[in-house]
Amino acid sequence: MGPVTGGGGHLLLDCEDTAWFRDQPEAARGAAAALGRRIGLGETRTAELVLAVAELATNVAKHTRDGSILLRVLRNRDVAGVEVLVTDSGPGMTDVPAALRDGTSTAGTLGIGLGAVLRLSDRFDIHSVPGLGTVQLARFWPRPLPSSVTGEPLVGGITRPISGEDVCGDAWAARTHSIDAGSGAARIGEDTGTRRALTPAPTLDWSALTAASATGSALRASPTRPDGSFRPTVVERPAGTTGTASGPEPGVLVMACDGLGHGPLAANASRAAVDAFRAGPGHTPQQVMGDVHRALRGTRGAAVAIARLEAGGRVEFCGIGNITAAVVSADKRATLLSHPGIVGHQTRTLRTYEHRIPPGGVLVMHSDGLSDRWKAADLASLLHHPPALIAAALLRQAATRRDDAGIVVAKGRP
Repeated sequence: MGPVTGGGGHLLLDCEDTAWFRDQPEAARGAAAALGRRIGLGETRTAELVLAVAELATNVAKHTRDGSILLRVLRNRDVAGVEVLVTDSGPGMTDVPAALRDGTSTAGTLGIGLGAVLRLSDRFDIHSVPGLGTVQLARFWPRPLPSSVTGEPLVGGITRPISGEDVCGDAWAARTHSIDAGSGAARIGEDTGTRRALTPAPTLDWSALTAASATGSALRASPTRPDGSFRPTVVERPAGTTGTASGPEPGVLVMACDGLGHGPLAANASRAAVDAFRAGPGHTPQQVMGDVHRALRGTRGAAVAIARLEAGGRVEFCGIGNITAAVVSADKRATLLSHPGIVGHQTRTLRTYEHRIPPGGVLVMHSDGLSDRWKAADLASLLHHPPALIAAALLRQAATRRDDAGIVVAKGRP
């Protein structure tokens, strides 16, 4: 099977297992070793992963506040790798390039320094603000490096359970979808998005971790007001149609889901939503929302937001419930409209809104486990970083410990 792309060569990676560690360097090292062996990284590559995690974990434990490490599996149809995300709330770095130079290491760490982590990983990224904190991302793939993972994913997300729970009721997913020209037949990417609702857990048992009508009018947003709000006008369009006047347009579908409440029942609802999102035939946000709505009957239900990204930054959006969604550029945040309801129980006529992601901008969707009071300026210096790192930085800034938290970030397609 070939690489999974989201049109135009943009990579989509399937994100599986998640496990969080706080003030647990030894546990993080042990989990990294077990994970590398399980997915077949190889002895040498697994040792390099463990060494990098040890340095990152020791730095977090000794020199930061509220530091956390997230380990998870990334896959495409060819290969599996490990992604490490590290977040903390201070003190931050005044000179990041200096911290990455060989021979630089803070007192009391293993002494290999972040420069060694940079060399050992296949992808390393860091964002740090003095007084605010640091976010780091490192990816490790088998060697030789597969050509199918050399690009940066278009979509990245992260979830974290409420304090005291082992499973998370929030989830995110992404997949490709296109329409065959002339036939109208839908094609769904075979192995994209999350396989299931992501369920962070503090255990080291990685094998256990992996063991309404969709019709209505589309609303086309006219140019935004100066404050970024919409002035929508109704555009009648046959339900389910998509594309441009020149022909069908391939798209990347992205979903954020918040199962009602928290704990296993909320996670079950989100898992059902992810499964329906991945397997359903829908190719517009309102069609996919209908697939998810039917799949969630008999569950607690959920708040769900679904977006379709097309070339040129075009976005179609359909949301039900309290998922915050916004198109963000360096100087503006434009909020996308969701309607009241509970997917799986009660929804109004589904409506789709259209917007565009400006060059260099992103689409952000998150649950109410994050405060929605953040501003465009909070992300301005992050927009050139990978979507997963942007998501982790916003989670660190805006998430609360009083609810499950989930966020997905997608970059506009050129």
